[in-house]
Amino acid sequence: MSSYSPDAYQAKLESIFTRYPSVQKVPFGDAYKPGLDHMARFEALLGNPHKDYRTIHVAGTNGKGSVASMLSSALSSAGLKVGLYTSPHIEDFRERARILQPQGTEPFMVPEDFVYDFLCSHEQDFESLDLSFFEITTGLAFKWFSTEKVDVAVIEVGLGGRLDSTNIIVPDLSIVTSIALDHCALLGDTLQAIAGEKSGIFKEGVPALVGEYLPETMPVFQKKAEEVHCPLTFAQDAIPVLPRRAEDILSRMDLKGKYQEKNLRTVLCAVDILTKDPFYNGLHDKKSVEEAIINTAFRSGFHGRWEKLSDNPEAIADIGHNPAALKGNFAQLEEMMATGKYTSLVIVYAVMADKDLEGIMPLMPEKATYILTSPQTRRALPEEELTRMFKDYCEKNGKKPEGIIGIPTVREAVEKAMSFDRSGNPLIYFGGSTYLVSEVVRILQSTKA
Repeated sequence: MSSYSPDAYQAKLESIFTRYPSVQKVPFGDAYKPGLDHMARFEALLGNPHKDYRTIHVAGTNGKGSVASMLSSALSSAGLKVGLYTSPHIEDFRERARILQPQGTEPFMVPEDFVYDFLCSHEQDFESLDLSFFEITTGLAFKWFSTEKVDVAVIEVGLGGRLDSTNIIVPDLSIVTSIALDHCALLGDTLQAIAGEKSGIFKEGVPALVGEYLPETMPVFQKKAEEVHCPLTFAQDAIPVLPRRAEDILSRMDLKGKYQEKNLRTVLCAVDILTKDPFYNGLHDKKSVEEAIINTAFRSGFHGRWEKLSDNPEAIADIGHNPAALKGNFAQLEEMMATGKYTSLVIVYAVMADKDLEGIMPLMPEKATYILTSPQTRRALPEEELTRMFKDYCEKNGKKPEGIIGIPTVREAVEKAMSFDRSGNPLIYFGGSTYLVSEVVRILQSTKA
């Protein structure tokens, strides 16, 4: 094995992306390998590092990244060294595995040399075990957390829950944030079926917390909890210890999306459940917990959730990509426009080919100029097809947006948006896809350098 260098790291990482396709590069069906057998064998080969520390498991259609990050920040305020595993990444592959320190400083990501050594050392194992890209990255994160001797790791599910490779852990708490129709081809085309997949992370005797339920999903969660004999809490029905402070916390949080209200309640309920375990005694310091949650983005390195990318013009990016998430985002944009502060709304939008565009288009604000584009991934709906479909929808339904502009590349779309309405005060929104946001962030940061 050759020694680490920045160039060797980049080459090795690119080879892994190429040989073991990631869902950030190819359709889910080409990269997703459901089931736990391969992951269990890989973990055994690694020495089962996930057993070296406590864990908390977070699943859900929307909100799981926010909840995982908020909770990690709160746990670090309790004097714990906290691992955080999330996906996908926005800018840097290493974002997937981070460690939050009790001191409340910025997190540190898994080092390049650790990634390089891990990928080189286990390359034959990847082949012999027929691992997926996500199984490789999960093993990498679990091993690094063990090497760094974290006290607890918050693990975000990649897709679904029951058959997700992260589901080999037995956590202290299982969390399902919300249920909506997404990835239906893989998880089922009903809310009940998707709830069944998400509730697959419930474990024997381990407390389970559900952030939101619907009439169709509540019985699914209750049945699963009964089957595995685990206590079940519904956050939307609970009264957490800090409810009176929730509005103040929300107003000061560095995560600004209105949807964070529901995620915050879930996190506060999780804190209440965890404080019943003496291991988490530090969470009784409510003032520290509050401040940690308020500063979640800084303390956890969390990006892409109603994140302000520019002040002049004001530009916001959010990775929400299904109807449930975009409904709230578009409504928040309309509320911002109603204040009269902005002279125009520009929405730079892209969508993956497997998303419910028919369910999304009715939610899109009419009083906006749309710049439609396509990120550099095979999963993306081509810009020309997206533009055609949106124009056809508007014509058939009598909608008249202020403009529909198709631009092939994200870079050109960003340049067009950022130069739009220079004599006024436009509000610019980048959304519809994690991959769009990822490219936009890199482009705007490169222009600042």
